[in-house]
Amino acid sequence: MMRGMGNMQGMMKQMQKMQKEMMKEQEALNEKEFIGRSTNDLVKVVFSGDKTMKSMKINPELIDPEDPDMLQDMIILAVNDALTTISKETEQTMGKYTKGLPGF
Repeated sequence: MMRGMGNMQGMMKQMQKMQKEMMKEQEALNEKEFIGRSTNDLVKVVFSGDKTMKSMKINPELIDPEDPDMLQDMIILAVNDALTTISKETEQTMGKYTKGLPGF
């Protein structure tokens, strides 16, 4: 009976250790910068890993009052590019923790 309790404690310690590692990796991801680009780098956006936009650079040639749609499309492309990169890297980094765990 007591041996079972020891295993349980060992498992809890293991889980806590894993949780600490997960948090550390998540923090590192959050601090990392991800750059999203539109076609020909006309729009460049910088996000942190927690999906917060930090900056945006727009090529002045793209700012055409006659064609706001083009600018909007390029911004959307760049933002989605950055978010896709963040998602992929988060999945690669954090995926090893969630594999085989119920509820993930």
